[in-house]
Amino acid sequence: MYSTLDRPRRTNLVSEGFIYMGEEEHKITVKNLSISGVLAQLNTDREDIDIKYVFNQLLVSTVIDLYLPEMRLVGDVEVVRGDMEEGHILLALEFKNIAFDIDKDLNKRKVYRKNMPDSGKILLNGQYYNFTSVNVSVDGLMICLPEAIAVEVGTITRFEFKRLELEGEIKMIWGDLISEGRTLIGLQYVHLDKNALKKIPRFSQQQTAAL
Repeated sequence: MYSTLDRPRRTNLVSEGFIYMGEEEHKITVKNLSISGVLAQLNTDREDIDIKYVFNQLLVSTVIDLYLPEMRLVGDVEVVRGDMEEGHILLALEFKNIAFDIDKDLNKRKVYRKNMPDSGKILLNGQYYNFTSVNVSVDGLMICLPEAIAVEVGTITRFEFKRLELEGEIKMIWGDLISEGRTLIGLQYVHLDKNALKKIPRFSQQQTAAL
């Protein structure tokens, strides 16, 4: 079926990885790769995960997270096709916001960091400041303030991030002044009013080692 479609030239390969769909992480095998996307086989033994399950999840959003540790590739992809072939679910994934040249520390990270620029508020020195998020994980987030702010490492304060419906206490892990008088801050969750980060995958090192 897929060989008859108009598309950029694809290279056949076998590489293992993960997608995050339906608030769950799923193992995949990449069947082939092109400059615009990948064809992936969904690997699962669960009886409740079938092509109908996939289509139901795509009604919520067709954009999902992809992580291919062997290829050092991570980011957002769009599911443009789904089909069954020889009893396996095949997904055609189109690159949307992908990083190919991940920094050298990717495989040292405990969990996946998702690029998610959006606005939020953080309480510093007795007043709330607006910030723009840089990336988000299940452990914390990196933010940028449009002005120079002194950061006291270890301080616990409050924040709000409406994109993920998060608010609560957060700890300042590090801070740096960057260009144009802005401040970059690394934050770790201490207590969240919401119990779980259901929109962010973990994609942990333990999973990578198991491939």
